Amino acid sequence: MVYGTVGKRDACPNCGDDLHACVQCEFYDVYSSNQCREPEAERVGDKRRANFCEFFQLSRAEVGEAKPSPAQDARAKLDALFKK
Repeated sequence: MVYGTVGKRDACPNCGDDLHACVQCEFYDVYSSNQCREPEAERVGDKRRANFCEFFQLSRAEVGEAKPSPAQDARAKLDALFKK
């Protein structure tokens, strides 16, 4: 499987959960409107079930790439600003 490319019917080989589901997506955010940071995405009722969203991208956290924490991200931006 190529990073970000997941078919609608793909499931986790270990637990059987749907992979093409909102909770597996890079744009999923419980604090955003409709729990999605993509403003053009259509509303999806069940965020754990497979869907046809055309904006879906497999979350980096799901493929083992950790996202930096907000504090780490802010520190990196400050360091870059002041060329530390």
